Amino acid sequence: MPTISMFYGILIKMFFQDIEKHHSPHIHAEFQGDVAVYSVPEGEILSGSLPHNKNKIVQAWIEIHKDDLIADWELAVSGKKPFPIKGLDQ
Repeated sequence: MPTISMFYGILIKMFFQDIEKHHSPHIHAEFQGDVAVYSVPEGEILSGSLPHNKNKIVQAWIEIHKDDLIADWELAVSGKKPFPIKGLDQ
């Protein structure tokens, strides 16, 4: 599961091989042992949880980078390495 971004202690990973579980483009966000899976198109949590303030940061980042995330998803499902995406603290 490649890490595509890091900001404010949050790791953003794209794990496309679980497409059977999450059929739409999604990311995994990790912060201090907590993990949440977010839908890219809607920015909503599909599973797991993060602290409230980190959740809001991830949702804002998804909204800002939605086009980049969809492009990375398309690369990943075709077997290519997704590109890094800038975090909010860069």
